[in-house]
Amino acid sequence: MKLCVLGTGNMGFPMARRLCAAGHGVRVWNRTRAKAEPLAAHGAQVCDTAAEAVAGAEVVVCLLENGPVVGQVLFEQGAAAAMAPGALVVDMSSIKPAEARAHAQRLADRGLAHLDAPVSGGTVGAEAGTLAIMAGGDAADFARAAPVFAALGRATHVGPHGAGQLAKLANQMIVGISIGAVAEALLLAERGGADMAKVREAISGGFADSRVLQVHGQRMVERDFAPRARMTVQLKDLHNALDTAATLGFDAPVTALFATLYEHAVADGLADLDHAGLFVELARRNGMR
Repeated sequence: MKLCVLGTGNMGFPMARRLCAAGHGVRVWNRTRAKAEPLAAHGAQVCDTAAEAVAGAEVVVCLLENGPVVGQVLFEQGAAAAMAPGALVVDMSSIKPAEARAHAQRLADRGLAHLDAPVSGGTVGAEAGTLAIMAGGDAADFARAAPVFAALGRATHVGPHGAGQLAKLANQMIVGISIGAVAEALLLAERGGADMAKVREAISGGFADSRVLQVHGQRMVERDFAPRARMTVQLKDLHNALDTAATLGFDAPVTALFATLYEHAVADGLADLDHAGLFVELARRNGMR
């Protein structure tokens, strides 16, 4: 297929590389061109503008910072206007459901299709092609995007426009809350004199086991908080979840509590840590390393 990838950051770069490896014709654009240029060695055509990149593409994949940036690139920088009639925009950014629905309508008014298809799995999943992809939009457009999704991971059609972003918010609520639960439990064990690494090993395989315990728990044991998904990204997603809950008249007290904890962590200078770095904030509160 003729594809375009807008945004080649931590997630977009390996995803674009996988699309090239799958044999698709891929054009790429990134606000900082230098971050996209290494993709040329993998067969991608690096473009100077988003409008240039989308020209002639059957599917345009967006991996941008947030909803306003997606809107700016699509509608203010001329990307949507430059797309071929009937092109499909697959927005894999993590944004608010209401923003996704608004973008879908604006694109439909131009004769363009849209899926909101955020992902979970982090940079590890992006590199390996094992991302969980949550797609909202028309079933026919989901089918059209199948060759793109096949190179990136496992895709599930979860409902109409905006539903993909709702699924991603649910995912991020669970991840953010679970990180806090694992961090607090391991710190309690250490405070009481147990070996944190052995506690994690002991409860693996039981009802408390999870990907968060395995991946983020190991980072906590090793005190490895190099950013894969930054604290600020997790906080953005929790804020988006709370904003969405408010519009639905839904009370989310657990998410609100954890948003406050991540806010404190960012205020305490931990913004650039991996989201597993909530461990550091909880350790600080207890006078621990």
